[in-house]
Amino acid sequence: MNYDFGAFVAAFCSDPVLALIVLLTLGATVVNGATDAPNAIATVVGTKAMKPTPAIAMAAVCNFIGLAAITMISSAVAMTIFKMVDFGGNNHAALVALAAAMVAIIVWGVAAWYFGIPTSQSHSLIAGITGAAIALQGGLAGVNGDEWMKVVYGLVISTVLGFGTGWLFTRLIKVACRGAERTKANSFFKWAQIVSGAGVAVLHGAQDGQKFLSLCMLGIMLAMDGVAYSNVEFPMWLILLVSMTMALGTAVGGKKIIKSVGMNMVKMEQYQGFSACLSACFCIGLATFTGLPVSTTHTKTTAIMGVGAEKSLRTVKWGLAGKMVLTWVLTFPGCGLLAFGFTHLFLMFF
Repeated sequence: MNYDFGAFVAAFCSDPVLALIVLLTLGATVVNGATDAPNAIATVVGTKAMKPTPAIAMAAVCNFIGLAAITMISSAVAMTIFKMVDFGGNNHAALVALAAAMVAIIVWGVAAWYFGIPTSQSHSLIAGITGAAIALQGGLAGVNGDEWMKVVYGLVISTVLGFGTGWLFTRLIKVACRGAERTKANSFFKWAQIVSGAGVAVLHGAQDGQKFLSLCMLGIMLAMDGVAYSNVEFPMWLILLVSMTMALGTAVGGKKIIKSVGMNMVKMEQYQGFSACLSACFCIGLATFTGLPVSTTHTKTTAIMGVGAEKSLRTVKWGLAGKMVLTWVLTFPGCGLLAFGFTHLFLMFF
């Protein structure tokens, strides 16, 4: 099937269902940019290495670069999401279910943004498409267990490895810089933190952007060809479109999330902020190139907790951390049930 830009525009203009799917997916991508992407540079702002406005601009540019560039090298995460669920053989019902999942993801994400809670859009996306597939298939037949297990592996990486490497990198830096002059060390780690924060933003663009890229491509294939081929290749125009959409979301939102993660959870010095960014880069990069869908929010937050715990467990505001963990835990059933309900509702009217 021809998925060049001209063919897509023609199909988009003639098929309202395809238009709805694409617009909803891009809308969810904007929400992700506004709610998840700011976590990449939250510590950079929290330690005053950068002011919020230029930091958010940097994150937006890096999100764009990350999705556009890394997807050309590896689309492993996109393929995991693409194969995670099966919406069945009824093409119209599959498109309706996909639209319902996107609505659920957007509703959940906007609510989290409004209250300034750094919920995981990755978890929302996975929960949304899973709930929609279960509703459509009437059970777990529409869920690919092997691909879904990668979510569990990703949770281990983002939680255990994120916390552990945050603690370890902080301890190693303290030992290595034990005799360094404090002023010079702070100057070095200020710039090191900015560079590593940019790295987290690049990897966020690749990790989270590929998830929405995958769903957008799924909708296009179902609408234009009636089938989702397993050997999908993502056209460059679609990669650039999703990249620009995520960058836009990052540019227009984010200050609430920066405050919750980078400034309220734990007070950090420059070297600690660098440790948190370095830990997040390592964990998100590992997951991205092995096809494990992880929450960038989850990973960065647990890295910050590990950094704080290295000094003392009392420096971490565990009440705020617990609130965030509860939000993550509730996302799977909450967003999944929303998608389940929206799917049944949409199928009644469309």
